[in-house]
Amino acid sequence: MIPVSVLDLAPITAEGGAGRALQNSRDLAQHAERWGFTRFWLAEHHGMPGIASAATAVAICHVAGGTTSIRVGAGGIMLPNHAPLMVAEAFGTLEALFPGRVDLGLGRAPGTDMVTARALRRTLHSDPDEFPKDVVELMRYFAPAQPGQQVVAVPGAGLSVPIWILGSSLYGAQVAALLGLPFAFASHFAPADLDPALAIYREHFRPSPQLARPYAMCGFNVFAADSDDEARFLATSMMQAFVNLRTGRPSTLPPPVRDYDATLPAQAREVLAQVLSCSAVGGPDTVRRGLAAFAARTGADELMLTSTMYDHAARLRSFEIAAQVR
Repeated sequence: MIPVSVLDLAPITAEGGAGRALQNSRDLAQHAERWGFTRFWLAEHHGMPGIASAATAVAICHVAGGTTSIRVGAGGIMLPNHAPLMVAEAFGTLEALFPGRVDLGLGRAPGTDMVTARALRRTLHSDPDEFPKDVVELMRYFAPAQPGQQVVAVPGAGLSVPIWILGSSLYGAQVAALLGLPFAFASHFAPADLDPALAIYREHFRPSPQLARPYAMCGFNVFAADSDDEARFLATSMMQAFVNLRTGRPSTLPPPVRDYDATLPAQAREVLAQVLSCSAVGGPDTVRRGLAAFAARTGADELMLTSTMYDHAARLRSFEIAAQVR
């Protein structure tokens, strides 16, 4: 039995708003804590009508304040959008408030479209290829302050905030291996490079003060219900949202629709099948087999589960089933 954790996008449904979405995230975290999940992460996305976690550190604070033991963090912060010092201060503040419970996952994508990225940064002079240097700068702000150090993160300096590298390609695997950091792969929506990325990370890993050996976490979609048919129905909300996003029509999370994929052209069905290839959709037995097969295939040290469903009670039940059958 390997550790399992939760990745939440604080989904905004067609009938709800951001406030309800964030309250639901906090409620989910409270349940996840009771069910034995290791950590609860929220992700930075901007300009997305269906995602309420844009101000990620604020959302993490809201969730952490409603829980007592589960680790909380970002999966992740998109570092090109922020000055490393400001990230150190934000997560230093979280660590000061919730000591020993905070994780910081870092990615180099903008987490949005280029127009919104320009609004975030004012210019796009921030170079994603500088990502490794920005990570190292950020790590220095968490080190104990040295005599004569001109720039000090307060809070931040001297605090132990574990840093993770996130990735959906080979690049993140290379950075995580070079810096000796834990690696989380976004196979729940970008599974194509999963196997080669894990191989690169494990082969080229260099031990660091934070981590002695490689530690890989893999994203996995779970759409669990009491029957396979109900689970397939509930999964159509996420399918619709993904198709809307890919066709330039980002939306709030729509209600589920019976046989939605049957209404799609063949090309769209193929795209969905590829994107959701790292998923388990079904009742408890189906999900048990899916989780076991994925863990065996990847050799992951931990699984990060996501379950985007329209109905909050159904989403709770999905994670409850995953906790029971893992």
